[in-house]
Amino acid sequence: MRISGIGSYSSQYYRQLSTGKKINSAADNAAGLAIAEKLLRQKNGYDVGTRNAGTASDMLKVSDGALSSITDSLQRIHELGLQASNTAVYGDDELSSIQQEIDQLKDQISSVASNTQFNGKNLLDGSAGGLHVASGPDGSGSTLNMPNSALEALGIADFDVTKNFDLSVIEDAINKVSDSRSSLGAQSNALDHVMNFNQYASQQAAASNSRIEDLDYGSAVSDLKKQQILDAYRLNMQRRVNEDFGRVIQLFRF
Repeated sequence: MRISGIGSYSSQYYRQLSTGKKINSAADNAAGLAIAEKLLRQKNGYDVGTRNAGTASDMLKVSDGALSSITDSLQRIHELGLQASNTAVYGDDELSSIQQEIDQLKDQISSVASNTQFNGKNLLDGSAGGLHVASGPDGSGSTLNMPNSALEALGIADFDVTKNFDLSVIEDAINKVSDSRSSLGAQSNALDHVMNFNQYASQQAAASNSRIEDLDYGSAVSDLKKQQILDAYRLNMQRRVNEDFGRVIQLFRF
């Protein structure tokens, strides 16, 4: 005679203890497994969104550094324009020399606008336009508006102090670049907020997943010990039943 159920749960406890998870297959908890997988997917989505936002923030920093360089060049052009406005002192030869430096500065601005890149993508020549940042766990996010800092867009392509010139054109260009930097700064701050939220949401999703899927080792070991005691008791009872059954058989033989 055999008492059923002896050791029937031990393998499950050992499997859970070896993996550290309460749910190792759909048979363990089908509904719990589905919820845990969804939470894990969401957590991973938030983590990827955080990395995407971080990369976009780095791109904005590169753009801001380039715009800072353009601002320096524009400030110098403004100084030279003011100097050239002093026609009481400067003649055609001096104005021509001043214009040569201005042309070099304009070439530098053009070079920065044309060659500032991030991962091979031009940022300041007007070709970038709106760039989507997939910062959400489902691929949603925001659009980054990149500035156009080419000479034509700034309105200084034809600025020439050897001709009739308007210094307010340079002032307007400086204001445009300043506005662009302010916009990039605001967008960068927004990405920082997104990253902070994503990190918090990822932590909460991971915690929820852990409560459903991860094993409480203390409780599991305690349950295993209880099961082992019950198994030992059942084995002892089975042994006694078998012995009593054997004695009964012996009586019938006599």
